Amino acid sequence: MVRSLLLGSGLFPAVLNDLMAAESSPLAPKAPHFPGTAKRVIFIYLSGGASHVDSFDPKPMLAQYDREGKTANNRKMLGSPWASKPHGQSGIEVTDLFPHMAECVDDLCVIRGMRGDHNDHFQATLGIHTGSVTFKRPSVGSWVTYGLGTENQNLPCFVVLAPEMPYAGSQIWSSDFLPGMYSGTRITSGPEPVPDLNRRAASPELQKLELSLLERFNRKHAQQHAGDPMLDARIKSYETAFGMQMTMPKVLDLAKETDATLKLYGLERGATTGFGWQCLVARRMVEQGVRFVELIDVGSSHNWDAHSDIHTHAPLAKNIDLPIAGLLTDLKSRGMLKDTLVVFTTEFGRTPNPEGTVGRGHYNRAFSSWLAGGGVKAGIAYGKTDEFGAKIVENECHVHDFHATILHTLGFDHTKLTFRHAGRDYRLTDVAGNVVQAILA
Repeated sequence: MVRSLLLGSGLFPAVLNDLMAAESSPLAPKAPHFPGTAKRVIFIYLSGGASHVDSFDPKPMLAQYDREGKTANNRKMLGSPWASKPHGQSGIEVTDLFPHMAECVDDLCVIRGMRGDHNDHFQATLGIHTGSVTFKRPSVGSWVTYGLGTENQNLPCFVVLAPEMPYAGSQIWSSDFLPGMYSGTRITSGPEPVPDLNRRAASPELQKLELSLLERFNRKHAQQHAGDPMLDARIKSYETAFGMQMTMPKVLDLAKETDATLKLYGLERGATTGFGWQCLVARRMVEQGVRFVELIDVGSSHNWDAHSDIHTHAPLAKNIDLPIAGLLTDLKSRGMLKDTLVVFTTEFGRTPNPEGTVGRGHYNRAFSSWLAGGGVKAGIAYGKTDEFGAKIVENECHVHDFHATILHTLGFDHTKLTFRHAGRDYRLTDVAGNVVQAILA
């Protein structure tokens, strides 16, 4: 019977064609609401809450008040240990914490008036990823791939390069109530970034026969349980896994990258770890059609949460500064930055006043992020905080506005990219959010 199914009926070629054909897949490329300026996203997330006043929103008055022992609103201020100066033709000020990114400032749209809805890591991390700080919702990467599909059926549509687990864990790349096929696929680093990727069958031909039979049984089972999204997602995961065996090893193999390219990312030849590795792999993935790639630098510990000492930002910054600058330079030189949106963010900023002696606390009322490429204006600073970085005084950008703008660059009206769940049409921006038109090129 098996012989007739697989060989006599010619089942395998038909199944394989269906399995690989993009037009038959729910992940096939889809048209957005209108022509977007970006086709893909690289989302860089700094876990723990990086300080805005020590990086992209420098405040010399903090140092002056600290030095002179003055207080503001009966609070002592803490000056930054990093000096700042204008960079590039745009003259945007950046501190010495990020010297390499500062050299790329003319390619950045720095948003200095970011505001979130929560001051705790777990909820704020959910907020910057899902738009919700109260209930679990689909990730921004899931919404993007739900709306656009993917350009390569042999790779996951949404990849998360995360050596360590962040706050809120896998919830931040979950598709939640969206079909499971839009969840992020986590890849770590090291000699085996994707566990069990190598084929275990004795030969490719035998594996194809096994997969053909599995496909037939899966589809028959799915017909008997119609409308089960988890079952559809599981079947799709098997199909993607087969494609990954053929394609993913090539994406992860950096052997053919030039010495000059590796140097851009601060990588030694043969390295399989480090943020430089993550950034270079991200570029290779978007080159191969992956729609959304997230890079997480550290996990839920030993991160940017500088309660006791703001100087702990220094080694963390050194780890990511050159690779991110290298990524921007590399994308630009390949003509990819114009239609790749690079997002750089954290869950919240840090207090202008000290916590303890030289630390800073959580601060969701004002922080900084930046965008690059993908149709946003380059070399501008949008939004303004007061002289201490404590209060937004011009052009506030709420997380919902941030998400609405990201979706807009991809060609979506954020109010219309919805999914019916539990009797309601949900969206990434909930019931709020406005596109920040002033930053669009």
